[in-house]
Amino acid sequence: MSTVHETPRRGPFSYSPSPGLVGAAARCWVAISTIAILIEFYGQTAKGLTDGKLQPFGADFINYWTAAYLGLAGRAHEIYDWRAFHAVQETVVGAPIGPFHYSYPPVLIILTLPLALVPYVPALFAWLVASWFAFYAALRSAMPRSGVLLLALAVPAGYINTAGGQNGYWTAAFLGGGLVLLERRPTIAGVLFGLLIYKPHLGLMIPVFLIAGRQWRAFFAAAATVIALVGASVLAFGPEIWTEYAASASKLRQWILEDGEDVFHRMLSVFVAARRLGLDVTSAYMVQAAIGVAAAALVAVAWYREAPAPIRYSLAILGTFLATPYLQDYDLVVAAFVVAWLFVTPGRFSQIPVMIVSALILLAPIFAAPVGKITGIVLGPLFLIPAFLMVAGMAPDIFRRPRS
Repeated sequence: MSTVHETPRRGPFSYSPSPGLVGAAARCWVAISTIAILIEFYGQTAKGLTDGKLQPFGADFINYWTAAYLGLAGRAHEIYDWRAFHAVQETVVGAPIGPFHYSYPPVLIILTLPLALVPYVPALFAWLVASWFAFYAALRSAMPRSGVLLLALAVPAGYINTAGGQNGYWTAAFLGGGLVLLERRPTIAGVLFGLLIYKPHLGLMIPVFLIAGRQWRAFFAAAATVIALVGASVLAFGPEIWTEYAASASKLRQWILEDGEDVFHRMLSVFVAARRLGLDVTSAYMVQAAIGVAAAALVAVAWYREAPAPIRYSLAILGTFLATPYLQDYDLVVAAFVVAWLFVTPGRFSQIPVMIVSALILLAPIFAAPVGKITGIVLGPLFLIPAFLMVAGMAPDIFRRPRS
């Protein structure tokens, strides 16, 4: 098996006396985005813990804290009752807010129960700080030398994640961290993969590459983790919680994903792009399935034929982006791992393709949303499909028939 722990070449995220234009731009972005986040949070205290315009302090974090609070209080049956859930949320922030909802399976209630032990505002900052450090620790293992801190701070999707109180850093820590540990600590890697059951649509590629790569210890550890979390949720809240989740998820899928007029510009998936081009729901799902199956096949071949580790790992992440119909801009925090793996492998890959792939996956979250808002077109696939194909092209041996 090949490894990604090799002496890194000097790249745009390497610290040096002359960091170059990209490094300087990354530092400027960190400064500007930090100021923007502070201004955003301050504006969300205009009326109670809201901006006075239906946006709560910490935005989507209100969902996680409220669910944890209700779960700990023995009121989990209210989590998937939209009206009851919303009423509790407004009590938390002390003012009216928009229609925030809980779209996650009950396992996330189990994972986030400690949040309810802390008041709402400090819980938000604990959530953001802990998730960033988990992401940074995993990224440092993928890119163990210079430049990792700047990359961890500058990844554009991270700004969107922080401003929205979202879970993108956790997703990156679990998926990216699992890939980093797969060869050295397969059982721990499997546990990390299993934790992604809280966002099952981002775990679609995990069984594909684990089976194709014959990573059985990680596979069974992931399966055991999923079973344990589902069992814990049933024991804690009763089996009916899953029926309530299924009913809520079905309605939310139609409202947000299939008809999502209000949030489409934040989406990057093939499915949403097809819908915005005028395809009906069934046809859009067929296009999504075709792209997803093709991506899964290429990922499987790369892992089965033991392509270089940076290629296998990068394709696993990029293939995940192409396989899921539900992909938001903040989910692309994990793309930082692709940049790390490609840049720390000296002399193996041409610098120009690496730079292009890095630019595509890092810039997609900040360009796709405003352009989509203005034009009504979802551009995500125009960033992600070329990046996926370019990474696959960096290991041409995976397309050749193995010698007998």
